[in-house]
Amino acid sequence: MSMGAVELLQSLIRCASVTPADNGALGIVANALKTAGFDTHIVRFSDENTPDIDNLFAKIGTGAPHLTFAGHTDVVPPGDVGKWQSDPFSGTIDNGQIYGRGAADMKGGVAASVAAVLNYIQTHGVPKGTISFLITGDEEGPAVNGTVKLLDWAKARGEKFDQCLLGEPTNPEALGDMMKIGRRGSLTGTVRVLGRQGHVGYPHLAASPVLPLMQIMTALKTVPLDAGTTHFDASNLEITTFDVGNPSTNVIPATAFARFNVRFNDLWTLDTLEAELRGRIAAASPWPLDRLEIHFEKSNATAFLTQPGPFTEVISTAIRDITGKTPVLSTTGGTSDARFIKNYCEVVEFGLVGKTMHAINEHVAVADVEALTRIYTRVLELYFA
Repeated sequence: MSMGAVELLQSLIRCASVTPADNGALGIVANALKTAGFDTHIVRFSDENTPDIDNLFAKIGTGAPHLTFAGHTDVVPPGDVGKWQSDPFSGTIDNGQIYGRGAADMKGGVAASVAAVLNYIQTHGVPKGTISFLITGDEEGPAVNGTVKLLDWAKARGEKFDQCLLGEPTNPEALGDMMKIGRRGSLTGTVRVLGRQGHVGYPHLAASPVLPLMQIMTALKTVPLDAGTTHFDASNLEITTFDVGNPSTNVIPATAFARFNVRFNDLWTLDTLEAELRGRIAAASPWPLDRLEIHFEKSNATAFLTQPGPFTEVISTAIRDITGKTPVLSTTGGTSDARFIKNYCEVVEFGLVGKTMHAINEHVAVADVEALTRIYTRVLELYFA
């Protein structure tokens, strides 16, 4: 391979690019692409309430078809460094595994895609069409000054993407298990019940908000939102906190609140889901609505689906050609920057095994990084055939 994906991954891991810091990671990617003739731009976006973020756009070729590789070089903090078997930013290889924060999520995917493109161009030349990269430093952070603004910036320059391959870790156990053709949406809500504080020995003089809140949350949790769709599991609501903030054992609290998150499928939009949940809360509450405070956090994560078709078949074929496996077409998992990209073009996610992402001793197999590079190379061959 003209540019070793493993060597590139080690270099990226050695950049301690914990959001919002970059520490040279984007520069490593940009310099590698420049060697093949890519036009590269590191673009910084700002917002008064969030840190400034550097992002990379790189492009070679002109016109359609335009395939873009997307990803991020920022990582989550390493946690207790003393519990790692080696420095989390060393990129150590041990027993066929590369260790380091971001190895799986998702510097491994970035390294493999860059190496694949360099290999392809070295062998086949620049294709009739366009290859580009959309690499952000803000996926693990607020996601305000990252991909969403980079896409707007590219559109203003006249870029038109046809398809996108996002290299997030998608495989649960082994390379080739799964590719993501969509993602569930995410909506977080809070219900606060307003009671009346008093002494536990004189409950008639107080009004405990605990039982009403328990009734509301029980109704939200136990009554299904839906039964799922062709490509999505049933929407799922999880209660993430239930609290009264009461340190005393002899005081009936004045308020109680609970927070919940819903991962929802393509039967819902953010607006229709919020309306449904407000209706269910009102129906379940034994107290009048003026004793409730209901709040939903602003969300940019709506459910979406890339319909199976020629693009998904190109990726499935490439995976099958290299691994011998036919990947499951999945919409499971959390959110990703695909939620922004889907507004511009078809997007499919396929990357490394994600079992250790965000964990102590995060690692990926050297063989998997090399195989992923071959898969991406095969995608390019089929896409531009």
